[in-house]
Amino acid sequence: MGAEGRLAHKLFRDLFANYTSALRPVADTDHALNVTLEVTLSQIIDMDERNQVLTLYLWIRQEWTDAYLRWDPDAYGGLDAIRIPSSLVWRPDIVLYNKADAQAPASASTNVVLRHDGAVRWDAPAITRSSCRVDVSAFPFDAQRCGLTFGSWTHGGHQLDVRPRSAAASLADFVENVEWRVLGMPARRRVLTYGCCSEPYPDVTFTLLLRRRAAAYVCNLLLPCVLISLLAPLAFHLPADSGEKVSLGVTVLLALTVFQLLLAESMPPAESVPLIGKYYMATMTIVTFSTALTILIMNLHYCGPSARPMPAWARALLLGHLARGLCVRERGEPCGQSRPPESPPSPQPPDGGAGPPAGPCHEPRCLCRQEALLYHVATIANSFHSHRAAQRRHEDWKRLARVMDRFFLGIFFSMALVMSLLVLVQAL
Repeated sequence: MGAEGRLAHKLFRDLFANYTSALRPVADTDHALNVTLEVTLSQIIDMDERNQVLTLYLWIRQEWTDAYLRWDPDAYGGLDAIRIPSSLVWRPDIVLYNKADAQAPASASTNVVLRHDGAVRWDAPAITRSSCRVDVSAFPFDAQRCGLTFGSWTHGGHQLDVRPRSAAASLADFVENVEWRVLGMPARRRVLTYGCCSEPYPDVTFTLLLRRRAAAYVCNLLLPCVLISLLAPLAFHLPADSGEKVSLGVTVLLALTVFQLLLAESMPPAESVPLIGKYYMATMTIVTFSTALTILIMNLHYCGPSARPMPAWARALLLGHLARGLCVRERGEPCGQSRPPESPPSPQPPDGGAGPPAGPCHEPRCLCRQEALLYHVATIANSFHSHRAAQRRHEDWKRLARVMDRFFLGIFFSMALVMSLLVLVQAL
């Protein structure tokens, strides 16, 4: 064994000849022992949002001064520091207050660095499971604040004073997480008085500031919903004779329901509805109303020739001004102009429609025969004009259905576009 090794063994025997690790190492028991705490965040292992538990991998450094472990370096060949097992020296009972692990805390079996002036430095890795209140009201564009509170479990502020070494935890060796972006981890010292004890208890709280990386949720959950919501108003643009207007609305509603179930599986139960959940519910409401209006508009389209005439106010307002504003026109009719429906006069049979004249005349060119012919011609003309009037009423209702389709197409498409933009802006 070399000279340095012999000196180290001699120093170890001299230091721990009458040393005990059971008592607080202070020369005056009325003075508090200062402990400096430093935390380095290495990795975010897991964020269990359903159980609200945060699992981290930390490097924890504690520094204090042991009044009974001092020596003169000149007496030991200039040896000013040694490394010994941490179980041999007194260690502060600093624990994580908001621990969410059922297992008892286990001390890491790492060495401590002991200097000649009594300064002790203990670096230990730790995997912590702490409780964290998760607020998902802005999911998937949410930010979380998770605090880790460290303090002595049995020593009050008059016996042990814990302070942070720096204003924030170190992120120099942090391994980036695929779901969360770390914004910082500031430290704050507090002094609290609990109901069980009269003396104050200082603690240090490291607040981990997290922001969710929303790219995966936007691509997998939000963007498909946006595209589907923009597709739903196009049911108003489908021709009524295609027979697919209601089917498109129902299909879109079923697709949104499937995405809603996928979202519910990935979200923790919470009092507040997340932002994407509100967007899904609003979109499903819009699709439901658009499908209901589509059914009503199809009822107008298929009302048939036996429908009652359109009211004058509806003809003037809807087929007049609204049709010109929405550029709903007949074939060959220029945009911005509407041809007012014509009401041709209905011819009446001669003699007030009392029937064909009857008489004993058997002459082929008698006037009574000509009057009978005129009566039958007038009857045919009346039937033709009645049929034309019914067809015009049917065409008016069909045109009104087209006007309503164009009107609600603009309204629902604008609502879906505005809601989608408001949600997507949150991702920027």
